Amino acid sequence: MRTQSSVMHLDLDAFFAAVEQRDKPSLRGKPVVVGGVGGRGVVSTASYEARVYGVRSAMSTREARSRCPHAAFLSGRFHAYREASHAVMSLLRSVSPLVEPLSLDEAFVDLARAGLPDLEVPTVTAFAEELRGRVSEATRGLTASVGIGTSKFIAKVASDLDKPDGLVVVAPGTEQELLRPMKVTIIPGVGPATAERLRRAGIQTVAELESVELEELVRLVGKAHGTGLFQLARALDDRPVVAEREAKSVSVEGTYDTDLTDRRLMEGLLTRQAGEVAGRLRKHGLSGRTVTIKVRLHDFTTLSRSSTLPSPTDSAATVARLARALLADLDTSGGVRLLGVGVSGLADWVQEDLFGETEPEEELPEIEVPHHSRRTWAPGMDVVHAEMGRGWVWGAGRGVVTVRFETAETPAGPVRSYPDDDPALSAWVPPPLPDEQG
Repeated sequence: MRTQSSVMHLDLDAFFAAVEQRDKPSLRGKPVVVGGVGGRGVVSTASYEARVYGVRSAMSTREARSRCPHAAFLSGRFHAYREASHAVMSLLRSVSPLVEPLSLDEAFVDLARAGLPDLEVPTVTAFAEELRGRVSEATRGLTASVGIGTSKFIAKVASDLDKPDGLVVVAPGTEQELLRPMKVTIIPGVGPATAERLRRAGIQTVAELESVELEELVRLVGKAHGTGLFQLARALDDRPVVAEREAKSVSVEGTYDTDLTDRRLMEGLLTRQAGEVAGRLRKHGLSGRTVTIKVRLHDFTTLSRSSTLPSPTDSAATVARLARALLADLDTSGGVRLLGVGVSGLADWVQEDLFGETEPEEELPEIEVPHHSRRTWAPGMDVVHAEMGRGWVWGAGRGVVTVRFETAETPAGPVRSYPDDDPALSAWVPPPLPDEQG
């Protein structure tokens, strides 16, 4: 643990929902839920207005609708989230070379490398305040909660203490005073099962956890987990901020403008993706044992399936064969909006078949994704009309799509309905990010 508060954790507030409210003026100040909109969907993010009604991430959409039926339930717009995340991460990297993203909406920053005159509490506090303003400017109005402390653990705890749009700096030497009254679930890795095991032993707060000997914790939850709890209960965490992580997997995925329903087309796309993944593996002298496919259904539900080989491979044919077999076990009849193939369990060697047999490499198929095989109008998606201009899908069904015409730069706009096959209405395609341009 450091002697100065020089680790910062920045977390964008209700990120997906906040982006939707920013880009849809009619939803500002109203409850918004982003995630799967179908009966089996799951909430990805809820705005703070929706959280008042008890809506939370990972809750079923069905339950969220029962708690807050007047909320706007939207499917995701990943291009908008990537754009906002790119702006924030670029800003953070401009102030310190050591930035460790955890997801699209949060990252650790090492302030010891930020060129500050010193790392005293007033200095890092002023720096963070200015940075939060720059984040809001770079994202056109999004807010971030920031925590600063002597370790990653303390910084992350601090960023949760004053949400949304808050800043908490934990002064060196006050970490245990901060932690002791808190529930043990504040500690990373203490999920429901571990919390229940500790509760049965009479341990519910960090102060109670701190009073337990290491040997007893090891007996309760195992050696590795027990040792970690013993350290974190005492605010001991010396993990560095790591800017570049060694690749743990190689993957390729694609999102499609219209839902895919043709199984042979999906198999062809997976085969092509498998070829691209294998090519990247060979380019970097790598191979892998575990093949995973990622499938996002029409209702935003995301599924993944994996298969592990006895030895590493960099063969496109092998990866493609496993990917197609994994797809065969999934029900995709409702339509698929995203497909992906990945290989993990990486190694820098390939075990040749002991009997000298290898699968022949498949020729990558020519793929043409039909643009109008099925038009899907997902709630929240960006569209453009030949006469009315830019807008977003308010709702669709029974051959009709309803659009509200507005953008982040306009006032709340009018609502119009059209036949769902109206040739004047189409999905709006965003320009590529700077690092995606070919």
